[in-house]
Amino acid sequence: MHTSAPSTAPGGVTIAIDGPAGSGKSTVSRLVAEALDGGMLDTGAMYRAVTWWCLENDVALTDQETVARVAEALDLELGTDPAGASVVVDGEDVTGEIRSERISQQVSAVATNTLVRPVLQRRQRELLFATAAERGSCVAEGRDITTVVAPDAAVRVLLTASPEERMRRRAQELGLPDSEESRERMEDQVLRRDRDDATVSEFATAADGVHEVDTTGRGVTEVVAAVLELVEQARTASATAPAAGGTAPAAAGAGLDTSDDDAVEAALRAGLEDFDLDADDLALLDADDLEDLGYGDPAPNLPVVAVVGRPNVGKSTLVNRILGRREAVVEDVPGVTRDRVFYEAEWAGKDFWLVDTGGWEEKVDGIAYRVAEQAEVAVELADVVMFVVDANVGITTTDEQLLKVLRRSQRPIVLVANKVDDQRGELEAAALWNLGLGEPFPVSALHGRGSGDLLDAVLAVLPEEGRGDAVDHGPRRIALVGRPNVGKSSLLNRLAGERRVVVDDLAGTTRDPVDEKITLGGKEWTFVDTAGIRRRVLQSSGADYYASLRTRSALDRAEVAVVLIEANEPISTQDLKIIDMVLESGRALVLAFNKWDLLDEERRHQLEFEIEKDLGHVSWAPRVNLSAKTGRHAEKLVPALEQALESWDQRIPTGRLNAFLGTLVAAHPHPLRGGKQSRILFATQARTRPPRFVIFATGFLEHGYRRFIERRLREDFEFTGSPVVIGVRIREKRKR
Repeated sequence: MHTSAPSTAPGGVTIAIDGPAGSGKSTVSRLVAEALDGGMLDTGAMYRAVTWWCLENDVALTDQETVARVAEALDLELGTDPAGASVVVDGEDVTGEIRSERISQQVSAVATNTLVRPVLQRRQRELLFATAAERGSCVAEGRDITTVVAPDAAVRVLLTASPEERMRRRAQELGLPDSEESRERMEDQVLRRDRDDATVSEFATAADGVHEVDTTGRGVTEVVAAVLELVEQARTASATAPAAGGTAPAAAGAGLDTSDDDAVEAALRAGLEDFDLDADDLALLDADDLEDLGYGDPAPNLPVVAVVGRPNVGKSTLVNRILGRREAVVEDVPGVTRDRVFYEAEWAGKDFWLVDTGGWEEKVDGIAYRVAEQAEVAVELADVVMFVVDANVGITTTDEQLLKVLRRSQRPIVLVANKVDDQRGELEAAALWNLGLGEPFPVSALHGRGSGDLLDAVLAVLPEEGRGDAVDHGPRRIALVGRPNVGKSSLLNRLAGERRVVVDDLAGTTRDPVDEKITLGGKEWTFVDTAGIRRRVLQSSGADYYASLRTRSALDRAEVAVVLIEANEPISTQDLKIIDMVLESGRALVLAFNKWDLLDEERRHQLEFEIEKDLGHVSWAPRVNLSAKTGRHAEKLVPALEQALESWDQRIPTGRLNAFLGTLVAAHPHPLRGGKQSRILFATQARTRPPRFVIFATGFLEHGYRRFIERRLREDFEFTGSPVVIGVRIREKRKR
């Protein structure tokens, strides 16, 4: 578990100096650091560096989430030498550029970004204590330094000065003449920054334990001496205090042994009795266990009914009619169904598997040949075959060739005369007796006519159990999702070791989810290969529209999604929308970059940049670089899947969760708002799959602060590959 760094390293001390713009904190901090021969951390330089990078790379400062991702991923080297600290961004020295007036006028947009602040505050804290340990002392100056970044610093100082004094100092710093124009410019810059900063930070009033030093009319030497005196007092107090390796922030339930999680939980629960809780709150708090985490019982070994026929005779329409819902993709284009697809069906109390196949043709090339091959495999798997013909067309040469294949299989055959809408059609269907398959069953799959008699005939020859292995719903379910032609079917075939799914260079050759049980890493997994999502669902039409819906359904049935992204192409908007679809479904997530073997060094460098820029919001997802075609690194999917599912299933004991939050909040309290500070009362994990946490608080927790809690939850409890949801319930004290 993460704990805050102590305020003093052996032989070192940390000093935090805050104050409004123009109060002299930069100059005073530098001189104090030089006097102590220690390091100096200019936290404002971090905000300026992020501002500079965004402006140089055309990132709108109003796009808060993108700017926050930049702050998280920015390659930033911040020097701590008080004589001249350098600022290097992506290998470029920008020390002078970040001090330009252009940056000064824009930096408030970044400094007031509530998503950026927790990111940079964490980086500031890490650098502060690392420098103190290395150099013996470190002075940190900047907004929130005394209350959020380093509330446990040995010395905390708030420098103040009158507005007129601060504007004069700022103009002098920039080398501006003492004129009305200069004063107007400084008024806009200094006072506007005060107003902007006040929206995210309380800096005008010293918090408890912070020493306020008014610098108005005082020389810098006098102010530095006052701060050094406070440092000496802190060192003296530290030397006479019992050795404890520095002071750590108070944890939740002060006075309790934080290793005793149950004691922490009990103390905080008792504190909730003073607050108004509704019935839902009490039910959540009284729950002993989360929902059952079992994966269901094995299904019986059901018999299999295969629906076969030449293209466009209405097989998928018949499947939908039997299922009573639109499962198979149907469109007035021959050959839309291209794979064998399994559905669980029921008629008259009897359960069975229904297999929809691609249209069969004998003399075909390319993908049509492989579809015909798949249909033959489906027949071999079946216990009963429904042979579908178009009654309006009659028997064609293709029907006759297919019938020869069916006879060789020696499976029971039920002849289906489809597209019979009236009695006249029934008379024409009677001619099919000549095939020697027994009674032809006239149906209209589109309207449902005759389907009941057909199913009665199927059940009459259907065995009680299937010939294959029992279907077990125990294996974890993985959905393969991605844009069309990204390699989902190729990957599934590679993992399965057989040509299970039709693969062609034609984008979108898979239209229905295809389930496949595959043994990987010594255990069985159920893979769902989904139709490629070509466009947004509302913009799709025909088969693409229904395939998109089936992809969403596949995610609902899955536990973890593997999002396949084409590594040799730029990350697209559609890739991001598919990832968002996975996040909305609450499924665990693994990112797989396919066609990795095609990348040269330049593309790899560019891809890393795209990942940092576009996928920062899912940086917690395991990443696998592979080639579906060659199988390179495909074995790395298993540990990534196991890691993601372990996080998806994980539950944190309530006591441990609250001890963690207590330590976290003590080191990083929620920012003050209107002179008030929201306080976290208690937290519990409401459920798993994905992990959902409920925090009881006295006030609103800002989005940026929730993101901060989420990030630390991931770091401390290793939530890798799973979404983490945090909800807040605001509760007031009970009126007496």
